Amino acid sequence: MNDPELSALRQVAANEVLFHPGTWGGPAGYRWSGPDGTEAGLVPQRETDVFDRLATLGLVRTARRLGPLDRPLVLTPAGTATLAGPLAAAA
Repeated sequence: MNDPELSALRQVAANEVLFHPGTWGGPAGYRWSGPDGTEAGLVPQRETDVFDRLATLGLVRTARRLGPLDRPLVLTPAGTATLAGPLAAAA
């Protein structure tokens, strides 16, 4: 696991990332979460690629929610274990 991946895991753990599913006309993709939990801006492409990789590895997922609202990105049990592991502690 590299530094950008560990940083992204920490951002997810801190509830800083949302996923917009693309309903109601907006483009699908990751968004930053503001202090009140609402969308606060688009995540840059290089960081989007990191979140996609973490999702592919099964370390993060979007929270289940009904409706068109942005969904928080959350750690999976594997993501939590990775973040608590020795590699994360050393970084």
